[in-house]
Amino acid sequence: MPEELYTKKEYQSILLKIFGESPKLRIIDFFLDNPLFDFTKKEVIEALGMSKQTFYKYFADIEKYGIVVVSRKIGKAKLYKINLENPLVKMLKEYETQLSLQVAEHEAEKKAIRAV
Repeated sequence: MPEELYTKKEYQSILLKIFGESPKLRIIDFFLDNPLFDFTKKEVIEALGMSKQTFYKYFADIEKYGIVVVSRKIGKAKLYKINLENPLVKMLKEYETQLSLQVAEHEAEKKAIRAV
């Protein structure tokens, strides 16, 4: 997984563009972007290009509120994935969908105006 996908502005998700790049939201956004996969903490830290100190400062809350859950263990390592049943996660996914539709409509309108 290329680190630049989660560190460069041009690849930034719509949630991060709207709400800013707080470390907590970046971690949540990473898991939202990868709902079918599970990750070790180390993998998330590397993908986000985030310091361990920053990651651990915010990850505890994300886990505590059930936004991510342990999906399995490999040896001593725990793997985490987004909790799609969490009400906040459901809300964020719906909000992201609505924002994407709104942006797509806006772009279609701009294209139609240029075509005239």
